[in-house]
Amino acid sequence: MSFSSDVKLELIEQKNEPCCQKAEAYGLLLFSRSFSANSIEFLSEQESLVQKYNDYVVMATGKPAEIKKTPAGNHKLIVRNKEQRLKLLSYFGHDANEVSLRINLANLSDECCSRAFIRGAFLSCGTITDPEKEYHLEFTIPYKNLTKDFVRLCEELGFSPKTTIRQNNHIVYFKDSTNIEDLLTAMGATNASLSLMGIKMYKSVINNTNRRVNFDKANIKRSTDSAMIYIDAIRTIEKAKGLNSLPSDLKELAMLRLENPDMSQKELAASLSVPISLSSVNRRLKKLVEIADSIRTSSVKNR
Repeated sequence: MSFSSDVKLELIEQKNEPCCQKAEAYGLLLFSRSFSANSIEFLSEQESLVQKYNDYVVMATGKPAEIKKTPAGNHKLIVRNKEQRLKLLSYFGHDANEVSLRINLANLSDECCSRAFIRGAFLSCGTITDPEKEYHLEFTIPYKNLTKDFVRLCEELGFSPKTTIRQNNHIVYFKDSTNIEDLLTAMGATNASLSLMGIKMYKSVINNTNRRVNFDKANIKRSTDSAMIYIDAIRTIEKAKGLNSLPSDLKELAMLRLENPDMSQKELAASLSVPISLSSVNRRLKKLVEIADSIRTSSVKNR
């Protein structure tokens, strides 16, 4: 089962306050497949959600709708009787002659009702991507003015939705993980919200660990590259003049570097017969490079 299906199952099980029951029903019906005098239909893969929709139809009209299973395995609800459709519209303050479907705010008496309404809308037309992959929650709405009303309602509750158009539908979506967490909590999906927080924390730990590993790898590469430069210089000197030609302090460091190619400069400094500072080691190594460069230059001139 998908993360989105899990969220919807959690929301279906929410117990409404009496004042919020109508608001959730309104969100579920208003954003369904169709909600007009000519057609009221709802389609879902979840039988429990279709049954919840039917319970609200009974609540508003006193009669159940028709439910059947489609060849694809989904569950479809149809209110076939026109008188029942008109009664359902009237229950939520709509009439048969509406040109543009809008949110009737009279059905949302309090902030808790607005949250219940959004929960109903999500159950009807919402989906959320598995946060393991990306942070994305959206509502697919076929009507422009209904979309505007819904965006305004979300903003009044402190959320920051974005909109786009996809295949002639208006998409209200959220990409910010914190916004999605808060929206899930507001709708009543606290387990899903906590799950998302946990996934986000895990990703943060992994990303920080990867950054540290990459940083360490880069440092190791720089140290290795630097060590190879000095080792190459020392071998050039050894081949051309021999290490005995070097002053005793440079000779000791050169031999130590050759014998311990993996040592850091700090470790080299501490391993000398008379320990010296890191900056002193660095100066001596650079001096060895200068001597090697001089040998190479002289060799080129004598060809």
